[in-house]
Amino acid sequence: MLSTLFANDVRQTLDQFRRSVDQMFDNFNGQALPAGSAANGERSWTFSPVVESGWNDQNLTLRAILPGVAEKDVRVSVQNNQLVIEGERTAPEGFDKNSFTQLAYGKFYTALTLPTGLDVDHVNCRLRNGILEIQVPITEASKPKQIQIQTGEERKAIHA
Repeated sequence: MLSTLFANDVRQTLDQFRRSVDQMFDNFNGQALPAGSAANGERSWTFSPVVESGWNDQNLTLRAILPGVAEKDVRVSVQNNQLVIEGERTAPEGFDKNSFTQLAYGKFYTALTLPTGLDVDHVNCRLRNGILEIQVPITEASKPKQIQIQTGEERKAIHA
């Protein structure tokens, strides 16, 4: 799971770099465009939201940082043992081509491979204050079980 989160971090960094370079060339050509828009309508940015994760005895908890995204603009699904978070962050009203931002606007998408032993039929999601919190319960079969250690009486050898 750590490798998946690292790969997503690298992908997000490369996406931000690509947007910066494209924006630089757009500005150089005098065609400054807000992220996610295009003069010919063909180019569409897709970025990956920042995701953090943690475990406890009951759940895997994932938190995606989605400032300014409404509940109706985000979808969460589980497909082929992957948790998919997708949606769109729209620019605020009055945000035009002469604005500057370090936030990404447009469509976002991320897919995280879930480890085995999770109950994907009972995923719980909540969006509050720009943070999407996803809890995936751990199945009973995957929870650690305490095994009692028994002590036995010492057997004495009989000498003949």
